[in-house]
Amino acid sequence: MLPAPIQTLAQKLTEETSTQLAQQIQSADVTLPDGTAVTTRYVCQGEGTPILCLHGFDSSLFEFRRLVPRLSPNVQTWIVDLLGFGFCDRTPLSKVTPAAVKVHLHQFWQQHMGGRPMVLAGASMGGAAAIDFALTYPDAVEKLVLIDSAGFAAGPAMGWLMVPPLDSWATAFLKNPGVRRRISLQAYHDPSYVTPDADLCAGLHVQMPGWKDTLISFTKSGGYNFLSRSIGKLKMPTLVLWGECDRILGTKDAAKFDQTLPNSRLVWVPDCGHVPHLEKPDFTAEAMLGFV
Repeated sequence: MLPAPIQTLAQKLTEETSTQLAQQIQSADVTLPDGTAVTTRYVCQGEGTPILCLHGFDSSLFEFRRLVPRLSPNVQTWIVDLLGFGFCDRTPLSKVTPAAVKVHLHQFWQQHMGGRPMVLAGASMGGAAAIDFALTYPDAVEKLVLIDSAGFAAGPAMGWLMVPPLDSWATAFLKNPGVRRRISLQAYHDPSYVTPDADLCAGLHVQMPGWKDTLISFTKSGGYNFLSRSIGKLKMPTLVLWGECDRILGTKDAAKFDQTLPNSRLVWVPDCGHVPHLEKPDFTAEAMLGFV
């Protein structure tokens, strides 16, 4: 269940995958090692091999609305909001860093997924979060799926703005619906996917209390810019999925991941931009299920 004010906004969703996902969202308290309980939103559908999907920067679990119904008939599909993002409760948080995101994710896996080895899939910044998690907790990750993943690429370029009063200006700029729509148009190869429903899905989480403060906190932390030297240490089988027309991260890092990871397979997603799980969900699901 979404928080009440956002639930009201979500009633304006029109596409079937969006409305169905909104109805499937559950809430759980994730207890951190210091005793802090963080109300966390997630979805779990299906049975079998557990696959956990992680969304990108300033996004939410709605990012996987088109992929879940294509995976869940075959595998147990989980999606979860990362700490400080999506519809996660931000009120108990003092700051959000990659280390804190990783600990929260590990606690969620132990407390609500039963601690079974899983397939961990991450898109864009979620890919970097997946890499960081797998490096620290390799026994938890049986296989890895990286979808147009960050890790080699630098993090958000607005980190230098995150000092008062520029931090409020930068987040206000990012919250603007027109700006968010232009980012979406850049992320897709086919602009017809940027529908009013997609715009609403991409913006629901910015209504969460504390959205601005945690976005500033994470950006000031430097994000995942420390990862590139460690990526080659990953030993588990890894599927690298990459849109052939990615205009957000480009395409050079796809080959870099494939060359650096010792046990990887690179699959190009044709006629697709930065978000294969949204733009080519059938192709993405088929590749993931074949890999699993």
